Amino acid sequence: MAGKEAVKVWDDELWWQSYTSGDDRAFERLVEHYQNYVFAIILNFTGPDEAADIAQEVFLTIYRSLPGFQPHNLKAWIGKVTVNKAIDWKRRWSRRELEQPEIDITTIPETGSGPEETLLVGEEERMLKEICRSLPPIYQQTVNKYYYEKKSYQQIAREEGVSVRTVESRLYRARALIRQRWKEVEE
Repeated sequence: MAGKEAVKVWDDELWWQSYTSGDDRAFERLVEHYQNYVFAIILNFTGPDEAADIAQEVFLTIYRSLPGFQPHNLKAWIGKVTVNKAIDWKRRWSRRELEQPEIDITTIPETGSGPEETLLVGEEERMLKEICRSLPPIYQQTVNKYYYEKKSYQQIAREEGVSVRTVESRLYRARALIRQRWKEVEE
């Protein structure tokens, strides 16, 4: 086949043999192969903003469960784990939306300056409050707990049932969205 590249065909059984024989990159290849499948399932339940966090939880669960996995139908099992995680996420967030008050940013710092500065600070606080309310619920919840309830990453991770890395990721993405929306408002 001159000039043509060979097409790589995925085989669950060959992958399983590679994984159980101690191949260090086996799990990485599994993620690369099934990530689009996992995202497609998740997007049936939620929006793209939450999909990355749920996918991370899916692959973490798969990684932890692989030692006890009995090979039969890997793709079906990954699909089942994904559906269960997406449903759990949806249930968890629908309950929290009912229980959780909106982010409250009502305190205006005492500036000791004139009324113009107090008015500008108040306007900035109002804009920040609106931007935070426009964030996807998963980020709004994390921002609220970290900045306003003064909870640590570890406390938030325990409450949410996720890893500290997931909390870090959510805060990073929330900050990026806030910066982006702040620039849009200023323009």
